[in-house]
Amino acid sequence: MEKTDRILVTGGRGLVGSAVVEHLRDKGYANVIAIGRQDCDLMDRGATETAITELRPDHIFHAAARVYGIMGNMKNQALSFFENVTINTNVIHAAKLAGTRKITVMGTGAVYPYPSPRLPLMEDDIFLGRPHPAEASYAQAKRAALAMLEAYEDDHGLEWAYVVSCNLFGARDKFDIEFGHVVPSLIAKFHHAKMTGGRVTVWGDGSAQRDFLYVKDCATAIERIMSKGRGTVNIGSGKIYRIRDVVDTLARLTEMEGRLDWDAGKPNGQDYRAYDLSRLSALGFEPKFSLADGLRETWNWYRDSFN
Repeated sequence: MEKTDRILVTGGRGLVGSAVVEHLRDKGYANVIAIGRQDCDLMDRGATETAITELRPDHIFHAAARVYGIMGNMKNQALSFFENVTINTNVIHAAKLAGTRKITVMGTGAVYPYPSPRLPLMEDDIFLGRPHPAEASYAQAKRAALAMLEAYEDDHGLEWAYVVSCNLFGARDKFDIEFGHVVPSLIAKFHHAKMTGGRVTVWGDGSAQRDFLYVKDCATAIERIMSKGRGTVNIGSGKIYRIRDVVDTLARLTEMEGRLDWDAGKPNGQDYRAYDLSRLSALGFEPKFSLADGLRETWNWYRDSFN
């Protein structure tokens, strides 16, 4: 990937897309084009094909998606599947029509089978079983994108990479208490409780374990994959934390210790998820931000944005 290449980022105002845009521009890429829902409705096949063929990008980073957390996925199975399959199908097909050299597609760790065939999870395991029921429709839609990339390489020679992400967090996430992912949902809860003098109710018992990666590190990893990676690549920090560790860190950062309640009746999600990062490490990636540093920056951004 050359600094003069035309690079299109879909979902360019969201969590990952906006971080990738900022990172690429900071690194000196001169022709980075970000589009969001306001610029083009990627559910509309005609509009998507017109926009992408007119832009004729050399590279596409496709981050646009209909994204929920655990509860959101459970309550919106059909919508999540339909919209994500439609968006991904339209963008990948348009990339082929536009003569794009390479497309890098944002996936999710939810694509892996449950129970896990082995731990840590390896990229070749994705189609070895059904995904966790709590995220099944979203995961199957994301799997369909991977299958489409393989088919378009076979028939059209489209070069691609597919990013399988751990739990990501940072600025411009979906800070939705009910339907958001774990970190943004927690930050919104902590902020509301701090402003109202209330308490924070946390879903589950805090025992579930995840790899969390700050979005600025995620953007660095994605640039490496866009430039040098091929096929499916896991991304993560390589460190596993309990949800309780994240909650305790946020409580210290926000001075909310002692104002926590755990609701064990709510779902934990998958109990343990860890990723083999050999392919990512081979590209020279090492995370720079600790969990606490990333949470601090995210909390400060949210506090300053919503106060």
